Amino acid sequence: MPLILQEIQRVATITKEEFITDFFKPQIPVVIENFNGGWAAHSKWNLEYMKEMAGDKVVPLYDDRPVHHDDGFNEPHAEMKMSEYIELLKSKPTKYRIFLWNILKEVPALQNDFSIPDFGIRILKKVPMLFFGGENSHTFMHHDIDFANIFHFHFEGEKQCVLFPQSENKYLYRVPFSIITHEGIDFSNPDYDKWPALKKAKGFKTKLKHGEVLYMPEGYWHYMKYLSPGFSMSLRTLAHNPINFLEAAYNIFLMRHADVLMRKIKGQKWIDAKNKRAIVRTNRTISA
Repeated sequence: MPLILQEIQRVATITKEEFITDFFKPQIPVVIENFNGGWAAHSKWNLEYMKEMAGDKVVPLYDDRPVHHDDGFNEPHAEMKMSEYIELLKSKPTKYRIFLWNILKEVPALQNDFSIPDFGIRILKKVPMLFFGGENSHTFMHHDIDFANIFHFHFEGEKQCVLFPQSENKYLYRVPFSIITHEGIDFSNPDYDKWPALKKAKGFKTKLKHGEVLYMPEGYWHYMKYLSPGFSMSLRTLAHNPINFLEAAYNIFLMRHADVLMRKIKGQKWIDAKNKRAIVRTNRTISA
């Protein structure tokens, strides 16, 4: 039995008025297939170009190993030069990914290849982030800590995307004091005997190709799997819903610091207890 996922609506192009009315206000995801921002990036950005522009940069790499209590917040699992990493991506499947790589800070010249688009809401200009992955690499199901509205521009290759709104929290085995679901779940092929609540979760799915843009509303859970080597850039806005804005502030200023403190105090027992609580709490919702 597959997950209950409906295809994300696709539009060829969209005006900012249509975006605000049809997707932003109701907080519904959409894929824009032919975004026209006059970007040089659409024709220039591929893995070879990134190798040329950032080849000497040492980049942080992450894989799909479970969280350990010794891990710092967003602490990488490995590092290598971008040129070596791109050669790795092209040569064979790898679980190593780059995420939250700020191109304005690392390679300012790349800013010449794109501009901040006007979708009718204010997009933050200083935090364009790049994400890279090799064939079959994937993220854990997570939501962004700041509950941002996200515009995810994809380049090269193909990426599978699975999304859930916050309304489905009770079915997703959400880990407390974190922004992830239980790491044992394979959202490409979930084991319903082990994770029975997922049979009730209702979400969205799509596959992104070069030049397509995915809009993810505030706080949406997302799982990304690279079907072939590629990369994406995310632009974001602050949360507009007051409740989501307060949730973001709590996550940033209290929750993550409390989690780090408890890891120091209790070590791996804290991580294991959180994972157990995610299972007990979620299964309780379907037996009530």
